Amino acid sequence: YPVESPWIQKMIESKEDTSLIAHLSDLRDKSEIWHTNLYSGFLNEQQQAVAQKYFPASDTVIYDGGYPGAAKRRVIFQSIVEDGFYDIVCLSARIDQRFRKISHRDVLGALMHLQIERSAFGDFWVEEDHIHLYTTTSMAPFLMQNLTRINQLSVSFEINKDRPVQIFQTKKMTVIAASTRMDAIVASLAHVSRSQAKEMIRGGLVQLNHITLDSPDKLCDNNGTISIRGKGRFRFLGVVRKTGGDRVAIEIEQSI
Repeated sequence: YPVESPWIQKMIESKEDTSLIAHLSDLRDKSEIWHTNLYSGFLNEQQQAVAQKYFPASDTVIYDGGYPGAAKRRVIFQSIVEDGFYDIVCLSARIDQRFRKISHRDVLGALMHLQIERSAFGDFWVEEDHIHLYTTTSMAPFLMQNLTRINQLSVSFEINKDRPVQIFQTKKMTVIAASTRMDAIVASLAHVSRSQAKEMIRGGLVQLNHITLDSPDKLCDNNGTISIRGKGRFRFLGVVRKTGGDRVAIEIEQSI
């Protein structure tokens, strides 16, 4: 089978999901046996969606990325519930981009050059005059000491106790679709035929609430997050009205 085969992709995802659940189960069990708080690395949104099926958030299972709305978050298993338990810090560096621009890819490249796991740090973003990066208290000293150059620009990170929040830009729009089935919605959002939308879904190019779809007849619920590879991320806000020919007008929020 070719590497891009949906069957191969599904098998890979299944193995990764099984490994993740096994790891989290081990952390939970040790937390209960040792009566201590244990935590995973930072998980991406797809990993979180898988984890939440087996470990829903509760008083003793916490998903935290350092600030409200964080995309990448850790799973914290609290054997002893305690207020103020925290293991995530924000590092910030002031930058001058007048002569050299810094992109998200530049920061990621510099981090990967340090040969650390992707799960060792969470969200990071570049503002006009700052870079903000969330990581663990144990990893912070290493990054402050070694992450000193990004795209030939010298940087100096310090702990930011203000914990900045990443602001995501979105726009609202209304699209017309044959129904609220995912193939119909993807066809409208990606500007393709419905048969092409079905192939995109079967090819593993579409996620609903961060889980890769394998069936085009899935219905989308209000506030569902739709990700289409190469097209972007959208949030299904709801049906506004029915139009002629039994079609529906759907309000969509698009990340830009």
